[in-house]
Amino acid sequence: MTSALPRPGHEDDRPAAADRLLVRRPGPRELRPGRTHRRRRTLEISLAVAVPLLLVLLWQLVAGQAWLDDRIYPAPSTILADGWDRALAGELWPDVWATLRRVLAGYAAGTVTGYLLGLLMGSLSLVRAALEPLLDALYVVPKLALLPVFLNMFGLGEGPQVALVATTVFFFVWISTMAAVLAIPSGHRDAGQVFGAGPWQMFRHVLLPASLPAVLVGARIAAGVAVLVIVASEQIAATDGLGHLIFDSRALFQNDVMFVGIVCVAVLGVLFSELVRLAGRFLTPWAPRDRGRPRS
Repeated sequence: MTSALPRPGHEDDRPAAADRLLVRRPGPRELRPGRTHRRRRTLEISLAVAVPLLLVLLWQLVAGQAWLDDRIYPAPSTILADGWDRALAGELWPDVWATLRRVLAGYAAGTVTGYLLGLLMGSLSLVRAALEPLLDALYVVPKLALLPVFLNMFGLGEGPQVALVATTVFFFVWISTMAAVLAIPSGHRDAGQVFGAGPWQMFRHVLLPASLPAVLVGARIAAGVAVLVIVASEQIAATDGLGHLIFDSRALFQNDVMFVGIVCVAVLGVLFSELVRLAGRFLTPWAPRDRGRPRS
């Protein structure tokens, strides 16, 4: 909020525009930051809930009016009832657990190897020159194209699924880690050397805190992609899991079961991504937050 006041010393009641002094008065955001933030968060949460809820209600209305063939697009109430029945009967949880188990194992392996190699390549130029062209070439290969290779290596079972997720996650974490390490200002490293920091101290007090926020962004992206990859893999070479449930139910024309699997995949992906985001906020309290109360 601004107002124009005449400069002191001017006796003219109508001073020229150049002689006006602009004064900005504090608004509600400055006077009541806590209340303004709560209102903003309430609005954001309301929109986040209202938009998908309205889409589901629209879908229910369209299905109830028979504007869509409910054999192909069952109503949300039918999907919810079928999913509830399958969960109570214990038929849904084995597939959920199979997918979750493969995602967690592959994600852990890919994150650790991608971070270590990205840190090494970001710190040592010779290692980067030796390995970066090869990894760039492998990165552009569609990861599902590697599934036959992993089937030949590990045979049928958990091995190919976990290896495919680990490979996918590895590239996302490797790229984000190497880029984060290379982006660290040289002054940070010089300051550590001036204070006589050894390799471990340089990593602990310079490389890790400076690169970790960007690394966790890559890890969060990889969390969502890992769920996508495992579902696609389970549709091709698995006898259980949510991907197999979706593909198998579609082949049997059980579209309500198919949508139950799709909803479970969406929920699993959102929860996994949010878990990684919360872990990032806990591990990097100094980094800017994408949600929540602004840091003062």
